[in-house]
Amino acid sequence: MKVLVVAAHPDDEVLGCGGAIAKHTQQGDTVHVLIMAEGATSRTLQRDREKVKNELSALAVAAQQASEILGVQSLKLHDFPDNRMDSCDLLDVIKVIENKISQYQPEIIYTHHGGDVNIDHCFIHKAVVTAARPIPGQVVKTLLFFEIASSTEWQTPASALPFTPNWFVDISETLSLKMKALIAYDSEMRLFPHARSLTALEHLARWRGASVGVEAAEAFILGRNLIS
Repeated sequence: MKVLVVAAHPDDEVLGCGGAIAKHTQQGDTVHVLIMAEGATSRTLQRDREKVKNELSALAVAAQQASEILGVQSLKLHDFPDNRMDSCDLLDVIKVIENKISQYQPEIIYTHHGGDVNIDHCFIHKAVVTAARPIPGQVVKTLLFFEIASSTEWQTPASALPFTPNWFVDISETLSLKMKALIAYDSEMRLFPHARSLTALEHLARWRGASVGVEAAEAFILGRNLIS
């Protein structure tokens, strides 16, 4: 099976579905990761890649390390503006994703939930749904939307559709690999009780697992699933 993960920022791929990625690769599936926005430049008043070039370089190294830990076949880092993707033409982003769908021929795509508080997550969600639209001959059969701790749960209920998972992946055997990949992203992790701390993320995986009777799980919303 071929799998494509489309994430907004470096670390989103691990936060959202790192355990599922490791499970796929252990089962012999091919996983490709596409990260769209650069990360880091939103931390300055104006976008200035030169000012944060060391941070961008460190994020790229961390992304590569995480991919190796999870067994990812390929990793592609694009340079769309961090937390400013709503300033981009949606079509340009769609075309990048369409190109990767054509290249990799994935049967499953994992990407962001459309109701997150982070604007880039919402933008990528729209782009993926459009790029994977069910036209005749579409290779993508399954769309799964993941949660990102410190974004998904920070959205208020009246502002967007809530994250109500209806698809769970048992990651009891791969949680340790997810945590190891998160450690590679040390600069992005925070101290507990921040939602993006290692402690909170393990608690989340354990809670999602307990919700379906296993030791650990990742939760998703099923966007589309074609059984042929």
